[in-house]
Amino acid sequence: MTRHSFNTVLRGGAIALGAIVLSGCDSLGIPDTSSLFFPGLQKSEVFGFVAGFGTTFAAVPDLIGMFRRRSSKGINPTMAGIIGVFQIVWIYYGLLIVSRPVIAWNLLGVIINFLVVGAYLRFARREA
Repeated sequence: MTRHSFNTVLRGGAIALGAIVLSGCDSLGIPDTSSLFFPGLQKSEVFGFVAGFGTTFAAVPDLIGMFRRRSSKGINPTMAGIIGVFQIVWIYYGLLIVSRPVIAWNLLGVIINFLVVGAYLRFARREA
């Protein structure tokens, strides 16, 4: 048996053993997810808030950079505008499925993306 094939078998065995051990961990879940942060907040909403954090603030570095440079160079306002428009659709979807994380993060994302577009227009007008 070569070293590569031994490592492959060892890795496969570790994954299989881990899967067997983890399959018996049903009792390790949080039994009272509603009181985790706020009353009435479900575990899925907690993960939704965490996941939404990263995607919502993705445009903030561009916005900060624009204000620091006082320039619109290197910024694509079309992308920010398109994302902002579709985030409005996400807000509507969040209302339909009654999902607080979808509504909250996309509402904040709309504001951030339209601030990027507004700042771009302001600085582009100055540069012209």
